[in-house]
Amino acid sequence: MTILLPRIMRALEHFHATHPWDHNAHYHRWILRQLPRRSTKALDVGSGSGDLARLLASRVGAVHGIDVDSTIADRARDLTDPAAPVTFTVGDALKEVPPGPYDLITCVATIHHMPFSDALTCFRQHLAPGGTLAVVGVYRPQSRSDYLIDAVAIPANVAMAWIKNKGRKAPRPVSMTAPTRPATMTFADIVRAAHQKLPGARLHRRLFWRYTLVWHRHKMIDSKGPYVTTE
Repeated sequence: MTILLPRIMRALEHFHATHPWDHNAHYHRWILRQLPRRSTKALDVGSGSGDLARLLASRVGAVHGIDVDSTIADRARDLTDPAAPVTFTVGDALKEVPPGPYDLITCVATIHHMPFSDALTCFRQHLAPGGTLAVVGVYRPQSRSDYLIDAVAIPANVAMAWIKNKGRKAPRPVSMTAPTRPATMTFADIVRAAHQKLPGARLHRRLFWRYTLVWHRHKMIDSKGPYVTTE
């Protein structure tokens, strides 16, 4: 088995190189389900090629995407209909977010590129009363349950790649050309830090090496600021 494992992993890498699919886009519909009933303004942090921003524009009055990578941001503009209520800027999401507040803030496979607690604080500050923060992130596996979910994800991942590409070889999606880096925080660390900054946040491990975080900002006054920051 030890001898076969490297061969299996190489075979999987070759398979996904010829049958690629965007794991993050798999969760876009989940994000749409988190939209507040009245959403006039949304922010997509780490907007990449703009797929999610364009999808949100079908439900939200105005969507702004921000990404630190100028190349992928230019590609997002090229792929977006000029008439669509979507804009893209290049910048540091913790320092250069366009003026809000926002009814929805999304961050997909990007928050692990930033100081985690600082990012949550920043998002909370830019979220409108009654608004929702929806994060899809990646984590470093550590526990038995992490590895169990990973094991289940492998055949599911192969099946999804085959289905989405209809069994044929396919080019790499534009959304997968943005720079990436591995996650360093475990899921337990993420939960602990999230609950410190966003009491009441809901976090779940998901298939395909992802987790989700949802937090709602209520409209009640409290001592921490003009609005309650609890679920």
